[in-house]
Amino acid sequence: MKISDVLIIGSGVAALQLATLLSKDKNVKILTKSAIENANSYLAQGGIAAALGIYDDPSKHIKDTLEAGRLHNDDEIVREILNEAPELIEDFSKRSNIFDKAANGQLELGLEGAHSEKRIVHSGGDATGRNVIEYLMSRLTENINVEENVFAYELIIDDQLKQCIGVKTKNQEGDICCFFGSAVILATGGNGQLFPFTSSAPTITGDGIAMAYLAGVEIVDMEFIQFHPTLLYKDGEAKGLISEAVRGEGGILVSQDGMSIMDGVHPLKDLAPRHVVSQTIFDYIENGHEIYLDIRNIKKFEKRFPQITAICWKSGINVKDGRIPVVPGSHFLMGGIKTDAIGRTSLSGLYAIGEAACTGLHGANRLASNSLLEGLYQGRKLSQWINANLKEYSIPKLNQFFRPVHEKKVMLPDVQLLKRLMMKRVGIVRSKELLEKHKNWLQKLNVNDITDLDSYSIQDLTTIFMYINAYLVTVASLKRTESRGGHFRNDFPYEDNDNWLKKVVIQKRQEEGAIVYEQVKAALIN
Repeated sequence: MKISDVLIIGSGVAALQLATLLSKDKNVKILTKSAIENANSYLAQGGIAAALGIYDDPSKHIKDTLEAGRLHNDDEIVREILNEAPELIEDFSKRSNIFDKAANGQLELGLEGAHSEKRIVHSGGDATGRNVIEYLMSRLTENINVEENVFAYELIIDDQLKQCIGVKTKNQEGDICCFFGSAVILATGGNGQLFPFTSSAPTITGDGIAMAYLAGVEIVDMEFIQFHPTLLYKDGEAKGLISEAVRGEGGILVSQDGMSIMDGVHPLKDLAPRHVVSQTIFDYIENGHEIYLDIRNIKKFEKRFPQITAICWKSGINVKDGRIPVVPGSHFLMGGIKTDAIGRTSLSGLYAIGEAACTGLHGANRLASNSLLEGLYQGRKLSQWINANLKEYSIPKLNQFFRPVHEKKVMLPDVQLLKRLMMKRVGIVRSKELLEKHKNWLQKLNVNDITDLDSYSIQDLTTIFMYINAYLVTVASLKRTESRGGHFRNDFPYEDNDNWLKKVVIQKRQEEGAIVYEQVKAALIN
């Protein structure tokens, strides 16, 4: 049994921002299923958006965000976050001194798709995520303890208080350990690994979302998945992300014969919103074409994009040839655990931040480089709230470890089959026929009825969580009978503003309650 004031599951930018800004008298525990570097935040290339330019203004940033999100955003949240963005980034820049600057000493601002102004701050060219994470890691103090290679799989809830008070975990040897906290924060990322091509780290399997769902917490907007238009594609595999900033600097999407594929598709052409670009590439690939990103117009490409250059060289692509083969892949989940701006969920004591959470900022489609911004914002806001409001939770003395009484083997198809079927049935282009077929297949597997999670291995628990996420995405996609942002139905190809600006909220019924605290006490007390 390990007790903390603040228990954080996950180690991305939102988690580390939160941890480093909590008051030093707080006992903070960070649990991460792998190493801190194996997170989406660490891989982020593009940058962070904020209205910092001479001709820019938060009102323009707000307009661009609402347009990209197809007005499905929470207006109040959008205004709150984006109005604070310039001060937030300027403060972070002064503290960290990691952002690239122009010759005059001012922050260098880049342009990305669907932005009306240059407002993207970046670090090391295309190493923004890595440099932000490494800076935050350097700020971890003695009151913050990080435990790596610890897999969280079930929330612990006090039945009397109706409050989340901790989480069950497994280590690599299969030992179960319970961690407790007065505040429990899920910062576990999205579910990008549901699809065969993704920019997400291998660890991004929707664990936190599945845990929250099983505990009866509200889950929202799971149908809205952003497919990034340009993942490096070689030998049938996605090798890494080719940032949208490449197109912002002049990269052009072309077919194998050199024809520009975005001409006449959208006024912004190659910088159109991501769902438009992804669908266009998808259509060409479905018709047997190969698609490339033509980078010949970008001066000093290797200096501007050193990380992308390294990925290309590692994959056998010579950037001096001027063309990078690309394919669209899952990149960001706009939905997730329903929260307010600072991360409070529908369950007392439980918070969610980062990509695992859905604040309403992104709407139906995330505007480029708003995600790291949201993580920094939520981390700061939640730290302020916890510092001012956290109440200690009294937990009885319990032993530290226990072993499951027996072991089970999950009876689910291999996740590679799930990935292929998700792309085919619930991918960039969806239909009622394929969605219902997929839903029926998932329901026959009875994944929602799996109990006694203690008895499964980490690998099997990961499989279970991926199937739960697949179910949530599929059901939400069926319920939204329109096309909006990252959700495209070819049987309902148009937006339905009269009926479907509402949220699709999914909440698991808890006939017997999501109460595992009494079971924990029975297993642990001497």
